[in-house]
Amino acid sequence: MTLRDPNARRLLGRLRDVMAGGGSAQDRLDRVTILIAEAMGTDVCSCYVQRAGEVLELFATCGLTQTAVHHTRLRVGEGLIGEIAALARPLRVADAWAHPAFAYRPETGEEVFKSLMGVPLVRGGRVIGVLAVQNRETRDYQDIEQEALETVAMVLAELLAGSGLIPRDEVGPAVGNAVLPLRLEGTILNPGIGLGTAVYHQPEVHVTKLLGDDPESELARLRAAMTEMRESLDSMLAASAKGPSEARELLETFRMFADDAGWISRISEHVRAGLSAEAAVRKVDDEMRLRLSQVSDPYIRERLHDLEDLANRLLRHLTGERGTAAKSDLPEHVILICRTLGPAELLDYDPARLRGVILEEGSPAMHAVIVAKALDIPVIGRLPGVFQRIAPLDPVVVDAEHGQVFVRPGEDVREAVLSGVLERNQRRELYHRLRDLPAETRDGQRISLRINAGLMMDMENLAETGADGVGLYRTEIPFMARPSLPSVESQTHLYRRVLELAGDKPVVFRTLDVGGDKLLPYWQSQPEDNPALGWRSARITLDRPAILRQQLRSLLRASAGRELRVMFPMIATVGEFRLARHILDLELAREAAHGTPAPERLLVGTMLEVPSLVWQLPALVRERLDFVSIGSNDLLQFTFAADRGNPRVAGRYDPLSPPVLSMLRRVVEICDDAQVPLSLCGEMASRPLDAAVLIALGFRTLSVSAPSVGRVKQALRSVDLGVLRPYVLSLLDLPHTSVRDRLNNFGRDIRLALD
Repeated sequence: MTLRDPNARRLLGRLRDVMAGGGSAQDRLDRVTILIAEAMGTDVCSCYVQRAGEVLELFATCGLTQTAVHHTRLRVGEGLIGEIAALARPLRVADAWAHPAFAYRPETGEEVFKSLMGVPLVRGGRVIGVLAVQNRETRDYQDIEQEALETVAMVLAELLAGSGLIPRDEVGPAVGNAVLPLRLEGTILNPGIGLGTAVYHQPEVHVTKLLGDDPESELARLRAAMTEMRESLDSMLAASAKGPSEARELLETFRMFADDAGWISRISEHVRAGLSAEAAVRKVDDEMRLRLSQVSDPYIRERLHDLEDLANRLLRHLTGERGTAAKSDLPEHVILICRTLGPAELLDYDPARLRGVILEEGSPAMHAVIVAKALDIPVIGRLPGVFQRIAPLDPVVVDAEHGQVFVRPGEDVREAVLSGVLERNQRRELYHRLRDLPAETRDGQRISLRINAGLMMDMENLAETGADGVGLYRTEIPFMARPSLPSVESQTHLYRRVLELAGDKPVVFRTLDVGGDKLLPYWQSQPEDNPALGWRSARITLDRPAILRQQLRSLLRASAGRELRVMFPMIATVGEFRLARHILDLELAREAAHGTPAPERLLVGTMLEVPSLVWQLPALVRERLDFVSIGSNDLLQFTFAADRGNPRVAGRYDPLSPPVLSMLRRVVEICDDAQVPLSLCGEMASRPLDAAVLIALGFRTLSVSAPSVGRVKQALRSVDLGVLRPYVLSLLDLPHTSVRDRLNNFGRDIRLALD
């Protein structure tokens, strides 16, 4: 049976009639299972509903023992039914008893049934149950049968949600009548502090029309809604012309998703199969969310947020329902509560009213967070169950300096927060006064303090912070913000613009550093057990030299008549550096043959982030190497074999430990002896105490996040190296896990300026 068969569409219509008809909700669900079993030619049809506590309860069945209804329960992940719910994907088995996940429940009488096919019941991207069919004989269920059951399940999920069979708090967000103060902890996505009133960003779009009587008419409605949505996005693009440039670029990328042929085609197929336009959009959205939510690649997961944004917009155009909260009357100060958020949705709001954003999901790489950084809006993410804990109009404090959310805070908390905001503003004023002063120690040692950048908006921080240049420009970020590989022309334009904004200050361009947790959607990559140690960074571009040659060609053209500083990431051996340098030489020769003006000065360096390169450093500095930049984030996680993205192990080591300090001191000595300039970029340099210790070890160039420039400069200007240096060197041979406490105490004794 396929959904294009008249019988299948008739089944959907009968399901709708039964659920909307008379009798108790339980009677209607019982009749539904009978209808499905008859229509699909199966001996059993059962409906399991997920209850509170991650438990799946048998709610109705045709074919199993009736006394098992409301008595048989399986945990999510237990048995075949539990596995379907846990993985949120269909399962077809010709011999269920032979499957390793099979769990027998004798009260159901299912011992006479051999084969099983089940699909998740999904609503709003959340599994609310499982719909399963079974047969006595061994049966290889076909794709078209699975497709039919999935569509029936989609319709059944919507009908179940409105039937009253499941308590409302078990099928969607619900907030109790809590009035007591509450403190929650999440992940800092953009630092800052905000106080305001909770506003739910996304009112649910109710899909009441599930089936289409005339597919051609439904397709016409779909096309009209698509046109309206595109026009709305085009208007938003025009209005963003005066906003932050990077926000506009991200919005342009987002607009391109609206023309994605695959997305539109899948929706259209479901309409032709008998669903209404609204139900087809909802079904494709649920399918995509379930499939991609299983993917570990953060880039793909964050692009999912953009597609969800589009689906919600399209549904609002189809249903005529009011848009997001951005279109309603907002409080003066808004704390936006979202499950997730697209960049266009964030730009819908008046930034003057937004005091903070709380995301149930989210990551630093998502487009909405990048836009929030440009608008200086605090963001906290990865806060599950936020809709169960925060009610609309609750007073809320977002403390994205410490990763905390205070709901219904008392006066003491409010006063402390307001004091914190005042203190933060005062620190900003202090740092602003330091902007034009050099990063120079008390005993006259001048330090070059630079910023890390990767977006055009970051270049504005050069003047704002008074930094000496860009010590790390991450060229991969523009690659990640585009749906296809950028051309040589577009890269050349970007790099030239970066150099223009930098003026006479140096910029160090790091070549493409992708792979690991930074995958590009237009590059096919095989899953790896340990991607951080796998095919990534320079390993990719050296294996695919055409990509590296195009990027180097763009950099050479952009810097014609200027200075060009370029470095290669993830270099593990001297041989890899030689190969990368050879590819650069090929491009230099190519451009010269074409008469392209060369850079006025060319400096070539490498990132030092693989421990193997530390032991080859004496040989490396004898190569044509102009500088070395330590990437402390990767170097430390590889040194300690501890994934810095895994909270269970990330805290097991401390950069301020004797082995790290000894290793860094050795690198300084080798580079100094060879007169090769050395710098360090990464989180270690952005912390005032760590930065002071690095200077004591001999570093004279640090590259930090732009918000850290002021506090690091303040600390460095308070350092007397003649006092700090001997103390730091005295700690290198200690057998301690960390010497941070000792350094903190010593810093207080010598009046080191630490926040």
